[in-house]
Amino acid sequence: MRVSDLMISPPMTVPPDSTAAEAARLMADRAIGCVLVADGQTLLGVLTDRDLVVRVLADGADADTSVSRLMSAPPLTVDADDELNAAYRTFRRTGVRRLPVLRDGVPVGVITVDDLFLDVLQHFTDLLGPVSRSTLHEEAAVPPPERITP
Repeated sequence: MRVSDLMISPPMTVPPDSTAAEAARLMADRAIGCVLVADGQTLLGVLTDRDLVVRVLADGADADTSVSRLMSAPPLTVDADDELNAAYRTFRRTGVRRLPVLRDGVPVGVITVDDLFLDVLQHFTDLLGPVSRSTLHEEAAVPPPERITP
């Protein structure tokens, strides 16, 4: 399975001169946890909801601060054609929760730890469904124990 099979596409991007308030409104309106900061098709950084809390609210920065001053840069990325294991390794090694996905150097999506969790859960469901059905079928074939009454 490839990163492109699970990524969220298209990514939400903002130009580097956008303000923290504008980025926060976009995240709230789209119910997303990050935006990619891009100049045209060039990815410059990532701004997360946590960045807004830590770098704006906690540090007392102004809501009009440009996202270029708040973003995490350079961004950690994965390629759309990478195997999912590359995303797993990057998440494990870095501790980030979201990764921009690039194709030929251009941002085409975002993959999150939650996307990988959902994929793992779906695989478990696919495995456990037949097992649980066969277990229920076997239990139904066995007669219940007789009750002894005094």
